[in-house]
Amino acid sequence: MSALLSAELAWYATGRFYEANDGTLADYGYFLHLPFLDAQMFDGEPGETTAHFTFAAKPFKAQAAANGVLSLGLDPVGEFSLYLQRKPAGTFDDPTSFAKGECIATFRRTSLVVGTTAVLFGTNVFSARLIASAPFDFGGLRHDVAHYLGAGITQFGTSAATQIEPTPVGYKRVLPFTGSAIALGRAD
Repeated sequence: MSALLSAELAWYATGRFYEANDGTLADYGYFLHLPFLDAQMFDGEPGETTAHFTFAAKPFKAQAAANGVLSLGLDPVGEFSLYLQRKPAGTFDDPTSFAKGECIATFRRTSLVVGTTAVLFGTNVFSARLIASAPFDFGGLRHDVAHYLGAGITQFGTSAATQIEPTPVGYKRVLPFTGSAIALGRAD
C-alpha cells in the first residue's frame, strides 16, 4: 500500500490510562486498525490477548487544572512506541506486557496534551512526530511505519470517566479509552 495522504485515517487504537501509586501516568493498549492492509491484526478473535500490534507510553507526570465540572489534565511532551508481537502477549492485568515484542516505531508528542474529563467521559487530542521507525517483515510482506505515516499523526481520543476495578497491583486508577489518528503526511 502507498503512503497515506495528509489527514487520511492512520489507525484506531484502544487501551487504558494507568495512574501508578507514585503519581506517574502511562497508556498501554493495542491497535484495531493500522494502514498495513495485508497484515493480520489479531491471532484469533480481536482483543488484547490476540493483538499483534500494541503500544506503550513512557510514564510521565501530568499537571491538573479545573474549569467548573471539567477536570483538565496537562500532559507534558513525551514518547510512546509501537510494537509487533509475533506471539501476542498483551494483557491489561500487566500493562507493561504491551511493550513486549519488536519496537517498530517511536513517536514524540509535539506539545502539551490537554485532556478533559466530565461526569461520563473524557477527551484529548494530540499530535506526535515519528522519531524512529524500523522496517519489519510480517504476513509475507515488508512494512515500515515511516512509509505509511510520514512525519507522524494527530490522535483524537475518548475515555471513560469511570475507572476499571480492580486495579492491577502498583496502580491507583485505570481508565479505558479509544483513539483514532490521522496521518500528518510528509515533512518536506
